[in-house]
This record gives sequence, structure tokens and C-alpha cells, in this order.
Amino acid sequence: MQHPECMEGSRYLSDAADFGFSPEASGIENAKALQHAVDQGGTIRVSRPGTYKIAGTVYVGSNTSMVFGNSVFLKKVNEAGSFTHVLLNKGALTKTYDQDITIDGLNLIVNGIDVIDFEVYGLRGQIAFFYIKDLRIDRFRCMDLGKSQFAIHICTFEDIIVNDLIIKGDKDGVHLGRGKRFTICNGVFQTFDDAVALNAHDYSTGNPELGWIEDGVVEKCYDLTAEKTTGYFCRILAGGWIDWRSGMEVQQSDSVVSNGRIYRVFANSDGTIYKSITQPTHETGSRILDGINWVVVQNDVTYTAGVRNVTFRDIFLEKPRIGFSVHFDNDRFSRSYYPGAIIPAQEQLTFDNIRVLHNQPSAFLSVGTPVDILTITHSSFKDSGIEFHGNKAMPDYLKTRINLLGCVFNKEGSMNLITNSVENKEILLKTSSNIELHDNFTAMVIPGNGKITVESDLSGLKK
Repeated sequence: MQHPECMEGSRYLSDAADFGFSPEASGIENAKALQHAVDQGGTIRVSRPGTYKIAGTVYVGSNTSMVFGNSVFLKKVNEAGSFTHVLLNKGALTKTYDQDITIDGLNLIVNGIDVIDFEVYGLRGQIAFFYIKDLRIDRFRCMDLGKSQFAIHICTFEDIIVNDLIIKGDKDGVHLGRGKRFTICNGVFQTFDDAVALNAHDYSTGNPELGWIEDGVVEKCYDLTAEKTTGYFCRILAGGWIDWRSGMEVQQSDSVVSNGRIYRVFANSDGTIYKSITQPTHETGSRILDGINWVVVQNDVTYTAGVRNVTFRDIFLEKPRIGFSVHFDNDRFSRSYYPGAIIPAQEQLTFDNIRVLHNQPSAFLSVGTPVDILTITHSSFKDSGIEFHGNKAMPDYLKTRINLLGCVFNKEGSMNLITNSVENKEILLKTSSNIELHDNFTAMVIPGNGKITVESDLSGLKK
């Protein structure tokens, strides 16, 4: 049976209805029909308004655009068992790069189908891409995100744009693993957990690979308030690990380099410490050695993971929680930094026109890893300073330079601009061209057992 097609430029245009995709069809029928349509490549449109049941993952290949028209909704249904991803790129299953994919206008109804049944271990997005280049997601909506799955999850990427989002619910809105050159923009978030996660390191169940997230922009985003909350507007996770050695102690999510690969411990999150005597050397999959389930994570070796050269711009923080957190995990779920590893220093993080809209005392920026430079410009603060805190495994948090320029301070009375609790931490603070809204405003810095050197135009700090 031939289906009508036309040409628009060099891309084929097809309507998914021609393949049987319909609001009247079952979720099983729609999953098969949409898969058949997408397998043609080119541009696939869903033009007829309605709610379309979908009962399984649709796998998207290279050189494909999916365009959903106005008032088109995809609703997950459990007709053939629960499933994780609504959309997943084909190359994710073989670690083969897909490229030139666009998802435009998707309105997703999770409908309580919020499960982690890994096709790729660590990949848990409703919409997920792994090994992807030249990806664009536009006009995405999801209002009922559950407690287990991220809305959008992308790892091991180059050149992605995620634009025009409204995401509400319980888990992360946009969750990135390692990759470079990205833009996340025009987002409205009301998420119990992180609105945006730049998790270069992560729980073993939170990202399929490890490495650096670099050269990106997060801009024009709103973090709406809600009754309950955890997480941050943006979580920035770093990590470091070592070469495998006999007798080393490991726990859930620990990583090692061995035989030219990165291996990771997949275990229960119960705090159990294991002693590794037998070196992991298998090429694929998992193997239990000394009671430890070692899984091959990736074949390209790195010893650190972090975030560098990223700008946050035009962010409106309505929810009373920490705005940005740069940290290591160090709990029963994950230990980001293995003692003795190379120290992963985050690099060149810039915050421009960040607006703190709530009145609750809460850090604008919480830093728990080494960072070389923090640049903060044209932003507006209330009772929201910068906190530096430590991780028990980290021997040296290195020197951090902070440049704070052209900001507005709305606090009446004294404000703790910088609070440090890291032993021997050195901080250089330079501020200029700032405005104090109240005559009785006073900025304070609390060095703890570290050292803060100040060159400032702010009351209480200027000499």
C-alpha cells in the first residue's frame, strides 16, 4: 500500500494518519502506526486534533522531524504493559549517533505511566535521546510528570536546542548528561524536583554515561512556586574517580577505570561497602566479581565529570528553594568523588539577570565543589546569598574568584552575601556598580575557617 507523500525542500512530508494513527485507534495500534510512519524518515505530521493513545515506545531515527499540530495530545496507556519512553532515538540501543532529529509541538499526557524499565540503563526520560547530534525539541508540554521519570532526558550529545517548554509535576524537567553545545530556553517549570539538571555525574540510575557538560546556555526560564518542593532550579553535579586497584572499597554508583573502560557498581542503595579483589575486564554488559555487580559504562576514558562554560541568563526564581546548586553527591545512592581522584573543578559559570522573586531566606547559589570563576551580573537578590560547603572526601576546594557586577540588593538590614564552611577555602570577591535598595542594607561575609579577600562597593564591605 502506497501512502501519499510530497516534497518540501529535500524532506519528505507524510501525515501519520495515512499510516493508521488516529484518536479512535487503540494505544497498541497507534504505537505501530506511528512507528511505521517514523520509519519513513523525513517530516511526519500529526495534523488532526485529538488525544492519541500510545501503548509503547516509538523509536526515532536520523533525518526525521515529528510535527504535532495544535490540540494534538499523546496519552500513555497501559494496554501491553507499562513502558518508560514515549520517544527514544534508535541509536540509543547500540550507542550509535543519530542526527538531525526534530520534535515539534508534542503535548504529552503521562497518565500515571511513570515507570523505570530500562532499555538503556540510567536513561529514564519520557522523551529520551542518547548518542544524538543536531537535536531540536520545540513547543513541548507535560503537565502531569510523575515521581520516577524525567520529562526530557538527553545524554552523550552534540548541538541540541530545547525550546518553548511548560513542564509541571514531580520529577526533573530537562535532565542532561554529558555533552557539548546546548541551549535550553523559554521554559516554564513547576517541578517538585529539579527544573533543569546538568548532571555530568549522577546516580547509576540517573544517567547512562559520565563526562563533561560544556558550552551551553540556559535562558528565559521561570521556576514557579508550589506547596511542596525539593531539589533546585538547576542542579549541577560533578564527579571524579580512580583506576581500579586490588583491595579498594566501593559502594553503589562508584566508578573505576580498568582495561581502557569505565566500570560502575550497580547495587542496592543500602550503604553497603564492598571490597574489590578481582579486576573487572569484561568488554560489555555486567559481571559479578567478589559479590560486586560491575557494569561497563563506556569505552572512552575520563577521570572527571563536571560543568564548564555555561551561562544562565534571564531566570526568574519564584519558588522558595536554592536556585543553583553545584555539588557532589555523597550518600548511599552515590558518591560523586572517590577519595584520591583528580579534583574536578567547575569552570567559568556565568549568571546574568537572575531574579529572586521569593522572600524566604535561601541561597541563590550553593557551591560544594571547586569552581574557578563565578560571574554574576545584572541580577536582583533578596535574602539570597552564596554558600560554600564541603564534602568529606575532598582534600582541597581550590581558590574561587567571584565577580559581582551591576546587581540590585533588595534586603533590608544585614545580608550574608557569602557564607563559607569549607576548611582552608580561599575566595576572592570583587563587586562593583551595584545598587542597594534600602538605606540600612549591610553586606556581610562569613569566612569560617577559610579566607575571603574582598574588593567591594557594598555597604559593610567597602573600605
